[in-house]
Amino acid sequence: MIEWGISALSHDAALAVIKDNELVYASHSERYSRIKNDKLLHADLLTDALRYGSPEVIYYYEQPFKKLTRQLYARQWSSVSKYNHRALADHVKHDLGFTFGQELRQHNMSHHMSHAAGGYFTSPFKDATIVVIDAIGEWEVLTIWKAEGNKLEKIASRNYPHSLGLFYSAMTQRCGLKPNEEEYILMGMSALGEPHRFYGELLDVFFNTNFAPFPKFKHNLHRGCAWWRPEGLKATDIYDVAAATQLVYEDILDDIMQWAVMQGSSNNLVFTGGCALNCVANSKIAKYWNNIWIMPSPGDSGSAIGAILANKQEHIKWPGPYLGHNIKGDYPIVKVVDELYKNKIVGVASGKAEFGPRALGNRSLLADPRGKDIKDLVNTYKKREPFRPFAPMILKECVDEVFDMPVSSSPYMQFTAKCKRPDEFPAIVHYDGTSRVQTVSEKDNKEVRSLLEAWYVKTGCPLLLNTSLNVKGEPLVNTVEDARRFESLNKLKVITP
Repeated sequence: MIEWGISALSHDAALAVIKDNELVYASHSERYSRIKNDKLLHADLLTDALRYGSPEVIYYYEQPFKKLTRQLYARQWSSVSKYNHRALADHVKHDLGFTFGQELRQHNMSHHMSHAAGGYFTSPFKDATIVVIDAIGEWEVLTIWKAEGNKLEKIASRNYPHSLGLFYSAMTQRCGLKPNEEEYILMGMSALGEPHRFYGELLDVFFNTNFAPFPKFKHNLHRGCAWWRPEGLKATDIYDVAAATQLVYEDILDDIMQWAVMQGSSNNLVFTGGCALNCVANSKIAKYWNNIWIMPSPGDSGSAIGAILANKQEHIKWPGPYLGHNIKGDYPIVKVVDELYKNKIVGVASGKAEFGPRALGNRSLLADPRGKDIKDLVNTYKKREPFRPFAPMILKECVDEVFDMPVSSSPYMQFTAKCKRPDEFPAIVHYDGTSRVQTVSEKDNKEVRSLLEAWYVKTGCPLLLNTSLNVKGEPLVNTVEDARRFESLNKLKVITP
């Protein structure tokens, strides 16, 4: 049986394929359309998915009619006027020109159930406490669940508009960044600011008192908070606002996690929803749990997988995050190492593309982390702000020599750690002395593991700078043609099989 899960028509559209209980494909529409966070399904995305056969049923990641009731409440008239409960099926079958020779069955799943099921049923756990935090689903913005075997039980819920995710997005916009896209930049900026300068003001202006353990807001922040400090923020203020925002988020997340530990029945945490991408905060709540699972795409795109699993209500074998478009051929280990040794920086596009926002070796821009000029060089190629950090990939058995890890492994770059040897590896150390670490074992990715081993043998260095193969504002390179275009436009060697 072939089942499709779809997250679309809002932002960052994605499609997943489960065939006979095996997850065989998952990818983002933006990788094909080349439009950042594209909300529509692209024809080439469906073409790749159809290589596994035509679907018998589609599971959608939320319930449109229930979402409509919230949009009516929020007076989102433009969204209401466009409402069509058949919109997804119409988009797939007519707008994109695909017909499957039969009436396509579509089931709409709960948004937060899709998050929870996607997180838990891809995890290695047989019991867990699940925490889902995002900007907004249909109505829910925060849910906590008990999971045991194949049973999920919701034990707490917070509804719109009391959304921690909306708060973080509103502050992202207030700092001059794009909401629902550049929250990770705000997180990076926070390391440069003084967090206590605006901390008390943010709590006083935005939050009701005695809200612990779940946030309660004085204002609906769905449309941002441009009214706060209408005189504007000075350039020197923005870093302090970012730092205060991050600290407020971390403190509230800490309260939520403490409640979840006490009320849940497991020492295993499944954390999902868009807020689970805040790797700085993730590192600070690790102390409460024995084990943590965060799927590589915990935001709405990951709910393409979650929508199917919300219906199946059973575990699948997690195959890893390499689920997208396949560039066939052997991983070019020797060529990549030689280019790195010679020129310190190289792009690589090989194998199946990563599902999720972070490059993990198959669509990566790699660099020698030891040079003091490397960070500026990579930022120049990436066309990014100079304060932005870069992450390391490291042989798993060497990680404790270089980093003070909050968890035993971090194969998907979901935690930050203090670097013990920042003078040796300046290119991957942020202003606060931390790095967003990717540990690599053979089970994570044999080819990338072999690449790191070859680099280690040649140089004695067990790590590489690893960032996504794209420039600011563009999706990751997906195909060989994308790689050649990137190489031509940016005058940077990109190696393919």
